[in-house]
Amino acid sequence: MSTTTENHETYFPVKYSQTTITELMIPSYANFGGKIHGGILLSLMDKVAYACASRHAGTYCVTVSVDEVNFLAPVEVGDLVSMHASVNHVGNTSLVVGIRVESENVKTRQIRHTNTSYFTMVAKDEQTAKPKQVPGLILEDRNQLRRFIEAIKRKEIKKRYADEFDNVKGSENLDEQIGLLDNERCRLSIITSKNV
Repeated sequence: MSTTTENHETYFPVKYSQTTITELMIPSYANFGGKIHGGILLSLMDKVAYACASRHAGTYCVTVSVDEVNFLAPVEVGDLVSMHASVNHVGNTSLVVGIRVESENVKTRQIRHTNTSYFTMVAKDEQTAKPKQVPGLILEDRNQLRRFIEAIKRKEIKKRYADEFDNVKGSENLDEQIGLLDNERCRLSIITSKNV
């Protein structure tokens, strides 16, 4: 299933590590509104991301970031929830695992796409606990190619956002930014140079 190149690098196809975990949503998973608690779903997503990433990497992997956890629809008690994970992108020691969550009402057989998320995982050497190189990824269709490119673009956008946010953080220019609160639902009870 793997391919080794002339420089002894190993590559695996996306399908090699694709993983699905299905679990019944039980009453103890419900929040006060009677729907499945978002934290339960996040925990299951982390579990399937680990299984998928570790299968591809062939070693222990840790979660380093979670991007775009979109809750598209509520999940009901009694639903079967399936977490579909696949490696969308690999770097040197990191992998981006895309997760699609589907909820099935077993009575009506209706299946709904309820969540989408992207987990960045890093492979670890089990002896040294240092990051370890992961196998490359063989892209076999246009959908896999699209996901790989989207992961690159998400990484670029995330970097630009982090850089820009670092430029606006801090209290030194808060007085200049008070105008941002004009149409917000808050009231100032602190003293600034604008309300003195």
